[in-house]
Amino acid sequence: MKAEGYSIKDLEVLSGVKAHTIRIWEKRYHLLSPARTGTNIRYYSDADLRRILNVSLLVKTGFKISKVAKWEEPQLKLTVLEATEKKVTEPELVERLILFMLNFDNVGFYQLVNKIIEQKGFEDAVVKVFFVLFERIGTYWQVGSIFPAQEHYVTGILRQKLIAETDKLGVDNSNGQTMLFFLPEHEMHEMSLLFYAYLARKYGYNVIYLGQFVPFDDLIKAQSHIKIDYVFAAFINPLTREDLENYLVRLKEAFQHQKIFITGLQVRQLMPELPRTVKIVKDYREFKKYVD
Repeated sequence: MKAEGYSIKDLEVLSGVKAHTIRIWEKRYHLLSPARTGTNIRYYSDADLRRILNVSLLVKTGFKISKVAKWEEPQLKLTVLEATEKKVTEPELVERLILFMLNFDNVGFYQLVNKIIEQKGFEDAVVKVFFVLFERIGTYWQVGSIFPAQEHYVTGILRQKLIAETDKLGVDNSNGQTMLFFLPEHEMHEMSLLFYAYLARKYGYNVIYLGQFVPFDDLIKAQSHIKIDYVFAAFINPLTREDLENYLVRLKEAFQHQKIFITGLQVRQLMPELPRTVKIVKDYREFKKYVD
């Protein structure tokens, strides 16, 4: 739990239930019993957060708030588990993963992740559920509703899954071309880069994966050791449009005969002017058309 407890705004952000609605549920159904600080400000515990998340999920699946608000935790938890055994929507799956994340529930998180992959297939699981989860986590982190360890916990698990699925593909280089994947210096968010590297490997490319925090000089050195046909970089962390455009010019000058793919939040938000050999990858379907 956050050191100071959760505010009603935290509960609104994490559960998707409006603060006004939470107050009504408190007053009308006695759903939660917040504590108060010495200055009479209400705050909520981990138990309160779990309860509102569980109730929210059940209400969204058709249960009446007047009914579920009366249930004690064992019945509430059992009904949630039963509900997750049925076919649920992708947003509901994301909410379940968030609940497991907040509680560092290893068994629940791993079991649900494996179930999602089994039901949807790996690619749809990543794009339709796991990447949506990361977008939600990013929002929660920005407003201070979760702490970094919770984000790192989820990233660690899903990173392992991406690496394991990529490893299953083996290395055959049937395409005959090499694609270099990297994150620039000061970039550490590699989930999307790992996924695009997985797709390239799946379609027979020889993937050279350099990962996070790659100094620009190392890119030059790598090119002197192996023939590279394509370069792929992601830009997630905040930077100015000018800095991004300058970096892309340097990249184009370093790889004059290669096609360069770029993706990431900063690319979408800044919409930089692109050198002729640089192509923005909007989504994984578009990238699959390039590599197929």
